[in-house]
Amino acid sequence: MKKILALLVVLTLALGMINIFAVAETTTAAGSVYYLNFKPEQATQWEELAKIYTEATGVPVTVVTAASGTYEDTLRSEMEKAEAPTLFQVNGPVGLATWKDYCLDLSDTALYANLKSDDFALIEDDQVLGIAYVIETYGIIYNKTLLEKYIATEGAVISSIDEINNFETFKAVAEDIQAKKDELGVLGAFTSAGMDSSSDWRFKTHLANLPIYYEYKADGITSTDAIKGTYLDNYKAIWDLYINNATCEPAMIGAKTGEDAASEFALGEAVFYQNGTWAYNDCLAEGLTDEDLGMMPIYIGVEGEETQGLCTGSENYWCINNKASEEDIAATEAFLEWVITSDEGRDMVANQMGFVTPFTTFDDGYAASNALLDDAAESIANGDVSVSWNFTTMPSETWKNNVGAALLEYAQGTGEWDAVVTAFVDGWATEAAAAAQ
Repeated sequence: MKKILALLVVLTLALGMINIFAVAETTTAAGSVYYLNFKPEQATQWEELAKIYTEATGVPVTVVTAASGTYEDTLRSEMEKAEAPTLFQVNGPVGLATWKDYCLDLSDTALYANLKSDDFALIEDDQVLGIAYVIETYGIIYNKTLLEKYIATEGAVISSIDEINNFETFKAVAEDIQAKKDELGVLGAFTSAGMDSSSDWRFKTHLANLPIYYEYKADGITSTDAIKGTYLDNYKAIWDLYINNATCEPAMIGAKTGEDAASEFALGEAVFYQNGTWAYNDCLAEGLTDEDLGMMPIYIGVEGEETQGLCTGSENYWCINNKASEEDIAATEAFLEWVITSDEGRDMVANQMGFVTPFTTFDDGYAASNALLDDAAESIANGDVSVSWNFTTMPSETWKNNVGAALLEYAQGTGEWDAVVTAFVDGWATEAAAAAQ
């Protein structure tokens, strides 16, 4: 009897262990998702969406958000870990060149099947290695209430906001606002051009896109290993306008941050704020309303710019890590399909994050709308020519950083504009050659 009881105990334990192993195997087979998010302004929404998905499916989804301006460094660090991101992003062709060995072919995924056009994909050798998940627009965000208050002043340069359609008019308005800042109750026409890592990308990348765009357009190209700098005088003109008509002296911008600029604009201390559609939620969080907000193109004084539109494109391409396990790859593909097809995912992406997406699944009741997005749509409807995002062809982060450093030195009075030109032109050739090697 003791032997029989002992045998039964052993069998019971064995069956229990088999059950434990089976559960463990099932859990492992379900896989998990680790998303390294690029956009700090949507960190909370991604974390909430991950929680919803995990509660519904049991699949663990971890979202880690890189600090502003540190994504590439964070990605390099995380990719070296045993638990590397299963989902990450690249900023375009240059970013893909660095990470393409880690990019899964997305040709057979729901993500690609629901993409409106190959224009929103990074394709090499018939492999779909990256897919844009948001189409964004940037320009000069302006406070409508303050601008209309300026128009009502004696001797105002314009009688309607619509009259601002070129650099000459924009410059005259900005300088007149600066001269009347006490009367208007503002600190400056423009927010401070912060040049720390949370803000300098607005100028070394997004503003620098304008002279690149016009050079590419004039030369009939879409990329180059040797930028000529044809429109760098125009770059100087808009940069001078920013720093000389702002809420602070030019010498102070090295100490200013992206939060400073956002706060100045939200508090009504400045009329103009160079940024994009992604800044909308931050504006509302600080108390502004749709009635306060508008967005106009960045004019730099190029012939024919009266029909220029806003800067529209993407530097946000999802990539799935092909080094991840089969289970984690499958889990990541399933998560992305859920994001772009489920009611919960589409509502979060379109209505909470405010993303305009390139997926067909968002056409039916999930089109994002707000004051800034509506201005972008109106510009296109009016026939304005959108400025493409050519900064994705910039040769390296080093190039951007060197241009940014030269811009700061120039603003502070410790450097000459020639140093900006050198960093822009010579630095481009140097970094492009290094990338080619």
